[in-house]
Amino acid sequence: MANATGPRGPRRPPRNGATGPAGGRRRPSADGPDARKPARSDKPRSDKPRSDARPPAGSETRRPADKAEARPATGKPGQRPATRKPGARPATDKPAFSSSRPARPPRGAARPAGKPGERKPRDGASEGDRAETRTGDHKADHKGDRIAKLLARAGIASRRDIERMIGEGRIALDGTVLTTPATILTSLRGVTVDGNPVQEPTPARLFLFHKPTGLLTTAKDPAGRPTIYDRLPKDLPRVMPVGRLDLNTEGLLLLTTDGELKRQLELPATGVERTYRARVFGEVSQAQLEDLIEGVQIEGMRYGRIDANLERRTGRNQWVEMTLTEGKNREVRRVLEHLGLRVSRLIRTRYGPFVLGDSQPGEVVEVRRVDLVKFRKTLD
Repeated sequence: MANATGPRGPRRPPRNGATGPAGGRRRPSADGPDARKPARSDKPRSDKPRSDARPPAGSETRRPADKAEARPATGKPGQRPATRKPGARPATDKPAFSSSRPARPPRGAARPAGKPGERKPRDGASEGDRAETRTGDHKADHKGDRIAKLLARAGIASRRDIERMIGEGRIALDGTVLTTPATILTSLRGVTVDGNPVQEPTPARLFLFHKPTGLLTTAKDPAGRPTIYDRLPKDLPRVMPVGRLDLNTEGLLLLTTDGELKRQLELPATGVERTYRARVFGEVSQAQLEDLIEGVQIEGMRYGRIDANLERRTGRNQWVEMTLTEGKNREVRRVLEHLGLRVSRLIRTRYGPFVLGDSQPGEVVEVRRVDLVKFRKTLD
């Protein structure tokens, strides 16, 4: 049988002998043995890609933004053009990092006047302004204190009492009676109280006084009742009580010569704890006392955190220990009365780190200065 001929010569017979119509080769089916081999095309191949061909999926084509970017960099013959990595900065003639040190002037040029290492003054700043800046800003900020603070630190009275004394016209400066407590002073030079000059404040001193019952914590009572100053030793310097104890309350009372220390000890913000022991009459449980840890409100007055515990019971009388940080007027008595208890005796046993101990009623003990300095550091 003669082989079929085509434009390129005689055609080869099919391997399996199958022929299509007109004696040509039959295309293999998708399920046939030759399904993996693509059909051969009779058209000549071209190395030029088609313009309408789509890029394969997942590939990205990037067109040059302009002609300058698309133009390859020129170099030596045979050298490959430099390519820029993604995210890299374009090459420039400037260095990547520039030194903050100014360039050295040429040799022979006039140098600016000044000492080596001296900073150049600011535009419009005078020599006095620069000197003020070098001395420190704390001098500019601290121009003095209110006269009430200075007098309280000198042990004259508390700030509130000094403000009242100024309103009464008892305090003068260089012979002129002061009318406002907002007067700012750097020292007490020229200040008089009731005509007597005020000395500069001395280092603070602190005393522990075992206050007995029947004494008022005040300088003078209009009714003529005895006060703590009637019981204090005569050689004691002028002192001020830290807080107050009621007429029938006994125990530890702090006395100080420094009004600023007195204020720090009394402020609730400092968190100085006070501990009391109360002998009460009535029934109360430990669970009721533990509820005071969250505070309590009595007749519109809010009392803060109180740590209360039962100590011992003797019949219907029992001892309760209470620790608090506010110290409002009659706070312990009002809280216990709110629980249905009647207070028959109240003793303050501790104020901060200072305790009553075994001291006798009316006894005064001075705190060592080293201990006082350590304690004051905890208040700052």
